[in-house]
Amino acid sequence: MKQILAVLVIAAFVALAALAPSPGARADEGGPSSTRAGASLTGPTHFLQTDGESLYHVACQVCHMPNGQGGSGAASYPALAGNPKLSASAYPIIMVLHGSKAMPAFNGALSDAQVAAVVSYVRTHFGNLYKDKVSADEVKGLRSMAH
Repeated sequence: MKQILAVLVIAAFVALAALAPSPGARADEGGPSSTRAGASLTGPTHFLQTDGESLYHVACQVCHMPNGQGGSGAASYPALAGNPKLSASAYPIIMVLHGSKAMPAFNGALSDAQVAAVVSYVRTHFGNLYKDKVSADEVKGLRSMAH
């Protein structure tokens, strides 16, 4: 248990190091991005990575683990590996954008293209065989949905 906690703490620091304000961002654009449950991202909230694998490593694996097997501790994080809920692309897009329970909303931290990239990555890795790629336009359409 102590090893898992140590890995999670290190991974959290790596994820935080990957956050940086976008070029030309105003100071007031770095506010919190919150979910109804209270989980939030604070401070600089723009990821620089653009490909799905890199985004997964800096934003998702801290909780969902490197191989998507999920985890538990302070909270429970569902496995993404072999997850049938990923078959409908709208489900993971909405989860990434709007969050749920302990998962923060990444609505203000990721562009439409970044959300599409990370969701497509998760849907085609970890034993998931959903080959239809998610588009930035699909994300844009779901981004405006009220949660």
